[in-house]
Amino acid sequence: MDERYEKLQKCLEYVKSRTDFVPEIALILGSGLGDYAKNMQVECEIPYGDIPGFPVSTAPGHDGRFIFGTVGGKKLVCMKGRIHYYEGYDISDVVLPTRLMGLMGAGILFLTNASGGINKDFQAGDFMLVKDHISIFAPNPLIGPNIDELGVRFPDMSHVYDPVLQDKIRDAASKLDIPLKEGIYIQLTGPSYESPTEIQMLKKLGADAVGMSTVVEAIAANHMGLRICCISCVCNLAAGIADHELTGEEVIAAGKAAAPLFEKLVTRSIESF
Repeated sequence: MDERYEKLQKCLEYVKSRTDFVPEIALILGSGLGDYAKNMQVECEIPYGDIPGFPVSTAPGHDGRFIFGTVGGKKLVCMKGRIHYYEGYDISDVVLPTRLMGLMGAGILFLTNASGGINKDFQAGDFMLVKDHISIFAPNPLIGPNIDELGVRFPDMSHVYDPVLQDKIRDAASKLDIPLKEGIYIQLTGPSYESPTEIQMLKKLGADAVGMSTVVEAIAANHMGLRICCISCVCNLAAGIADHELTGEEVIAAGKAAAPLFEKLVTRSIESF
């Protein structure tokens, strides 16, 4: 058995020893959304550190636990804190939580993140529906022997972000009267922010927002056949576009400021799935 898959199975075995909850939807919370659990009817919580071999989140603002519960009658497993490549983990560990939630039973992966705005029409605090992504600057999580139990060797990437789920998010935003931008998200490794010249390059490549997560998770979930959607919170304007130096504190603060509206949008969307 592939070592990565064996590790997944051990993690799954431990989770099942703690709860028999079978989620319909997996939700990964980005910076600023860490308190989303208050919108849930929580049934169980499992700290990452309790799960044998599970990578532990070290990023500021990321608590590090699975939360199981319901939102609008939908059964949800929520990642309160994600794993980033810049934390020093192997890319297979970065996407292990995504794969684990798929093995738990989730058929939908709802991704959220904090990003830097590249599109000149974006402002800090905007929400962007991710229509597609660019992954060439982050290591592909499918490199290495294929894990046949999860998916095919060469998965198609034509429609990573599910069109039906995107329509439901648009409808939710419209009903809540929340402005919703749309665009292309690009993942770089971090942890340093991009230089102004790099931002200009990314703009020419067609990116509207940039961040340090999400794309590798989407690739792993797509490999498994999950339906995927993503909303990005533009927490700052990118280097060379903003008129000040960028800080992690700024991103966390902006995410918290946007959290009340973000939570409403995420909840209404989940209820419609």
